[in-house]
Amino acid sequence: MRITKHILLHLVVILGGWGCALITAKAEQQAITATVTGTKIQKVGFRAMVQKEAIMYNLAGFARNNADGTVALRLQGDKGRIDQTLAVIRAGNKKSSQDNTVSQNPAAWEPELKTFTVFAWTSTSRNITKPYDLVFNLRPGDNQISRKEAKAVWNDIAERTLRGDDLAKFLKHLDDED
Repeated sequence: MRITKHILLHLVVILGGWGCALITAKAEQQAITATVTGTKIQKVGFRAMVQKEAIMYNLAGFARNNADGTVALRLQGDKGRIDQTLAVIRAGNKKSSQDNTVSQNPAAWEPELKTFTVFAWTSTSRNITKPYDLVFNLRPGDNQISRKEAKAVWNDIAERTLRGDDLAKFLKHLDDED
């Protein structure tokens, strides 16, 4: 059963007169590591897609290309949001392979982890070859935002991170899907 703030407020008012304690349920938290395999998951904006999902769902962790052509992930946060992110990862995007395989394992919760980082990001479509680490800082409220808002946050991260000619190339192709 989902308890909304409105219902919770009414319960506090009703129970408050009797001196009862009310315990609120928090979303189930989870941490996983995973390896993603697919026929086309590197140099196609796949990790940027994963980071946009992490931004949308306010998940911590990282995405990193492995030398063997796979992608390593860590996701930490609300279990339901992680499950939704994994579904998108399996489905891929229009440039990547679809029907990707995700091998996941439980991981220890890291309370100090408050970012989601794409390590060594480059962009083939924009001819950005210097690797950059794109870092998203979790929102304090743990709210979910729309895909459009997540894309705007991601663009802002890239604009603040890239330098010189790479920034100019990024800005020229700002509306391209990554």
